[in-house]
Order: sequence, then structure tokens, then C-alpha cells
Amino acid sequence: MAPLTNRTVLIVGASSGIGAEVARQLAHSGNRFVLTARRAPKLAAVAEEVRAAGSDCLDIAADALDPSAAEEVVAAAEAEFGTIDIALLNAGQGPDMSMDRVSVTDVSRIMALNYDVVVNYLVPLIARMGGQRDGGLIAHTNSLAGLMGIPRQGPYSAAKAASRTLIDAARVELAPKNIRFTSIHPGFVDTARISEDGLPKPFQISKKQAARNVIRALEREPAQAYFPWPTAALVRTLRVLPTPVSSLVLRKLASRH
Repeated sequence: MAPLTNRTVLIVGASSGIGAEVARQLAHSGNRFVLTARRAPKLAAVAEEVRAAGSDCLDIAADALDPSAAEEVVAAAEAEFGTIDIALLNAGQGPDMSMDRVSVTDVSRIMALNYDVVVNYLVPLIARMGGQRDGGLIAHTNSLAGLMGIPRQGPYSAAKAASRTLIDAARVELAPKNIRFTSIHPGFVDTARISEDGLPKPFQISKKQAARNVIRALEREPAQAYFPWPTAALVRTLRVLPTPVSSLVLRKLASRH
């Protein structure tokens, strides 16, 4: 397992949460960063922290839902640093959504925020990494919720499952070009976005803990990375139990406040 040093790292969704914390923790290792997110002031503040820690950093405010903007970010990263060694696609949302209360628009928006944003970066990254001598690593912050349908997070689970499947196919196809893919599946992480959504959060971990696990995955490059282990073990168990049993457990977990 090689430590991440002297790499060009693109982080999508870097203005807060796991993305920002990964940038902070890697900033002391002499890496070069391209940070992007919609919220320019918050993004600029993270970029300043990275520079203060001794790493070069290009921050670009852009909407990941816009394919043209995503393409421009990837092009700017290549123009600034020559190559993109690692891309962490970290944008997405998973709000509390009961299926008897959502609209078609709600579901479509969650799919866009968690699937379309991956596609918008995945396609231009593949095009550029395919021409790099050493290929590159594309990592996606997925979710343990993407491994099965979680009550009150059905649209989010579906979008994350779609992203995982797409990346699984890309991993096989693009191995000859040395483009590697890692899907990272966190459980509940204590971020501002989910702090008041009403969902029960068993085995929740901090942003710093989550970032350390993400960095470990970027170093080791497994096809799939799961954490924390208690939540991952629970999900694995639920997936192999008979459906009536797993459904009962999920209903009880979803009803806890």
C-alpha cells in the first residue's frame, strides 16, 4: 500500500463533508489538488486550508449536474497539472424520503444528484485517463444504502446501485488501459447535511473517520470498500437473510427515532 504523495487529485464535492476532509488530510503529503463544488465561498475556504498545508490547489466552482461544466473542470485540471492521477467523485445527497410521499420529480432529482453527476465526470475522465501513460484511479463515494433497498431511502438506494453497476462494468472494460475503479461504501457519516433529517443512524462515524477510510481505499484501490465494519456486517447479513426476515429488521430500524 503506497502512501498518496506527489499525485494530482481531483475531488468533486469538495466544499464540505467527506470531500473537504479528504483534501485536508492529504494536503500535508505534497499532492496537487483540483477541488470543485457549487458553493464558491466554502470551496475557496477549503482550498486555502490546502494551500496553507503546502499543497498546490486549483479550486473551481461548478455545478456537477451540468455536463459541460464537468467537462470544463476535467479539462482545466489537465491544463493546470498535466495529468489527473486520482479522481474522487463525492457529490450526492440522500434525504429522508418515504415512498408514499414522494413525487416523480423528487425521485428524478435524487437520481440526478447521485447518478447523473457521476456520469458527467466519468465520461470525460475516462477519455483523458485513457491517454495517460499510467492510466488513473476513479473512485466514487457510493453508500452501503446502494447495496439494498433501505426504507425511507429508496430513491437514494436505487441511484447508488445504478452508479455501482455502471462503475463495475467500466472496471472490467477499461482494465487494459490501466484505468482503475474503486466504489467506496460508507455507512452513516456525521455531516451537516444529514444531521437533522430524522433518519436513525446506527454506528454513525465522524467525517474525519470517514475520510481516513476513504484515503485508505484510495491507497489500496480495492474494487469495493465498505465501512464502518458494524454497519457493513449488518448490511451483508441482511442481504443473505430470507426476505421476510430482512424486511422485518429493516422496518424496525427505519421506525426508530
